[in-house]
Amino acid sequence: MTMLNRSAPDAPPTLALTATEIGVLDRLVNDKPKARQKTLSHYLIKIARLGGYLARASDPPPGNTVIQDFADLRISPSGQSYG
Repeated sequence: MTMLNRSAPDAPPTLALTATEIGVLDRLVNDKPKARQKTLSHYLIKIARLGGYLARASDPPPGNTVIQDFADLRISPSGQSYG
C-alpha cells in the first residue's frame, strides 16, 4: 500500500481499502484541521497515525511499517476480522 501511495497519492482510497475500513478509520482517527481531500494518501496517514506516526509538517512520509498498522486495523477489538 505504501508503494501504491507513492505512485498515485491522489488515487481514491477504495483502490486499497474497503468501505468498512474507510469507515473505521474515519471513526478511530480524527482528521487534521487542514485535512485536504480524502485520498489514498489521506487514509494511509490515518493508518500510520494508529501506530504512532505524528504527521507533523517536518516528518517524512510514512514508510513500510504501515503494513503492521493496517493488519491491526483489520482485527476488531473482539478479535473478529471484518476486512
